Amino acid sequence: MAHLLKQPRTLWILFVLFVLETIGFGIIMWIWDFTIIDEMSHPESISAHIAAMSETQRLVHAWMTATLDVAYPLTYGPLFAGLALQRFRPAFAIPAIAVIPTDLAEGYVQVMAMLGDESLLWLKAYVTPIKLALFMAAMGIAIAALVVWIRNRKKSPA
Repeated sequence: MAHLLKQPRTLWILFVLFVLETIGFGIIMWIWDFTIIDEMSHPESISAHIAAMSETQRLVHAWMTATLDVAYPLTYGPLFAGLALQRFRPAFAIPAIAVIPTDLAEGYVQVMAMLGDESLLWLKAYVTPIKLALFMAAMGIAIAALVVWIRNRKKSPA
């Protein structure tokens, strides 16, 4: 699996999917005029935010989370892991791999909350900050891998 993730073709496909999915979030939020709760971690604030949404907005948010937001970590996780594996030791891919189940768990809590069951919302206070920290670490490592790759390309003779 690690060998497949390091392949340039795989990385390009994941990158294109990552960009398209990111654009997809923006388009959906723009069309239905809502802000996602993915970066929110305080249960009271999330509950108030959900209460302020229309029924349609809650339903669209739930569907977006259950589809696009499931695909998202399954795209960016392997992308960031592949870039880390390409230039660094395997340990550098750990944040990219660990963020996947964390993001999916957060998504489950969000879908349940959007559908009216806020009993697990307290988990967002823990899961969301962990997800964000893992995501930022994985993205930072991926960017560092790209910088190393660019520098190595400039050093090699044509």
